[in-house]
Amino acid sequence: MDVTRLLAAHPVIDGHNDLLWEARAQAAYDFARLDVGTGGTPTHTDLPRMRAGGMGAQFWSVYVPTRLTGDDAVSATLEQVDAARHLTRTYADQLAWATTADEVEQAWAGGRMASLMGAEGGHSINCSLGTLRQLHELGVRYLTLTHNANTPWADSATDRPVAGGLTAFGREVVREMNRIGMMVDLSHVSADTMRAALEVAEAPVLFSHSSARAVTDSPRNVPDDVLEATAANNGVCMVTFVPKFVNPACADWQREMVAAAEAEGIPEADGVRFAPFETAWTVDHPQPPATLEDVVAHCEHVREVAGIEHIGLGGDYDGIEVLPAGLEDVSTYPALLGALADRGWSEDDLARLTCRNVLRVMREVEERAGELQATRGPSLARIEDLDGPPR
Repeated sequence: MDVTRLLAAHPVIDGHNDLLWEARAQAAYDFARLDVGTGGTPTHTDLPRMRAGGMGAQFWSVYVPTRLTGDDAVSATLEQVDAARHLTRTYADQLAWATTADEVEQAWAGGRMASLMGAEGGHSINCSLGTLRQLHELGVRYLTLTHNANTPWADSATDRPVAGGLTAFGREVVREMNRIGMMVDLSHVSADTMRAALEVAEAPVLFSHSSARAVTDSPRNVPDDVLEATAANNGVCMVTFVPKFVNPACADWQREMVAAAEAEGIPEADGVRFAPFETAWTVDHPQPPATLEDVVAHCEHVREVAGIEHIGLGGDYDGIEVLPAGLEDVSTYPALLGALADRGWSEDDLARLTCRNVLRVMREVEERAGELQATRGPSLARIEDLDGPPR
């Protein structure tokens, strides 16, 4: 199979990339200092390598850490949104702003890659549906309901459960996201939150960067019953490349580290204290290696359980330090596709994996939003009205 030719017709739409936070940390968003257009940057991502990887679109994560709360989280998210715009303007000869499936394909027709945005964590809306709507107005097209810590209305996969999934306000967040046409991202949330969101969802959901729990037992991965429910919902699971989510030995390593941190009173959800603990712990406990073959195993399992119509790719480049051997940066998607082709994946299968499934989900979310807006107006619900006083 000619993977290069296939990618020219069906380029990769990747669900999650943290280049913007790296640009903030390394260069205060100065793309003269971190010139991703020229390439050779100390990041996993630059435009020449995206081209080499057969990429056609990237959902840039407008992530902010959960140590930022309240209005501070909202302000930092807005700065990340501004950075996504700045990135796209700076390299307008290669990147085109996109908020719809049609605009993604228009970018391709013009020889450019599409820039899209997803917000990684419900803390970015500060429990405000008005803020949620304004992020959508600014172009954010998915919201991950939590990051590594719970929000007041949803449980995270890596925090102690409090809501038992979604609170009443959390269910209203999902309903309002469906009404405005913002995709519900269930990466990072607990399995009970996944199930609760799928119960209330009126449009397809996505996992922007998660893999299969049956293959690697990590709380960040998707159980088989949820993969089946995602297929019934017509959503998509975008397989990630994070070693501790795709390799069992790496997942065991992560569990050992989390237990060691908790023994010192540091929960994984406490990013301020856990990050330096992880850095120090890793010196004497190096992470085991993961490989491209681990990611292949997850792709095969998601296809088997959810079906070929419900799988995509979300590498999480620049959101982690170490990647699987063979998938070191954004230029390596052809190697993954070649490995899958060797296992019998057809050109149609690979086209669905790279972009067609995600474009379908985007279109269905857009269409469903139009239908819902014809039947109900903006939700004016407040968390204090639905969930009571803060706990």
